[in-house]
Amino acid sequence: MKIIRFVSDADEILCGAYDPARPGSAAVIEGTIPGAWSVTAREARIKRLLAPLVPVNILALGINYKKHGDETAMSYPEEPVLFIKATSSLTGPAAPILLPAAGPDQVDYEAELAVVIGKPARNVTPEEALERVFGYTCANDVSARDWQFERQKGQWARGKSFDTFCPLGPWIVTRDEISAPNTLAIRCLLNGQVVQDAITADMIFDIPSLISHLSRSMTLLPGTVILTGTPDGVGFSRRPPLFLKKGDIVSVEIEKIGTLTNRIEKEF
Repeated sequence: MKIIRFVSDADEILCGAYDPARPGSAAVIEGTIPGAWSVTAREARIKRLLAPLVPVNILALGINYKKHGDETAMSYPEEPVLFIKATSSLTGPAAPILLPAAGPDQVDYEAELAVVIGKPARNVTPEEALERVFGYTCANDVSARDWQFERQKGQWARGKSFDTFCPLGPWIVTRDEISAPNTLAIRCLLNGQVVQDAITADMIFDIPSLISHLSRSMTLLPGTVILTGTPDGVGFSRRPPLFLKKGDIVSVEIEKIGTLTNRIEKEF
């Protein structure tokens, strides 16, 4: 099932079950996503898609694709490299990604598979991990490289957490439709040109291992979103570097999920 969060024609913020064959409307969901919920018989027209959930936490992984480690000349980590993005960085499909007035001049794209946790996970084994997953969505881990590497001296949270730096969407595909999350094709397109093209099998730590590791003595609450790392092809590793500029269109495509597209604008 594809689950969306949207503004209706009546200006209500709703969750719904989405059928691509009927793109203008959705069956309204009652309850909490993720949690106790049910699909009703009520139909609502879609005025605008929002990020498919409001995360309780956004956990993100660095250097989790082998070829990305190769292109950055960073050694493969022995344990997952965790950083946290502010929940205020959330934005949705078709919403603008803002180049911040705070001064970053090196804003980069990062196509990522996002995992949505559906049940509390604490000290789970890799074999138990996927049972805690609610579903999957597309993410763009937008990154201000000058803040990440220079101004904050390698401390990543600030350069990853500016407003609009975490687009999610266009929907959550529930776990039952993706039985093997480490076999998915993933791409990023910038103005229609492919800049990242990989498969999630290139991950250093696969999805069950990531969930298990992150859950060690740290409860993953329902509604936690895990960004699982980006493949090779990011802008700062190119020669010359390729950074986002006003007017660019950036899309994240993931097999069995869909396409998340955002336009680049300046904050003011």
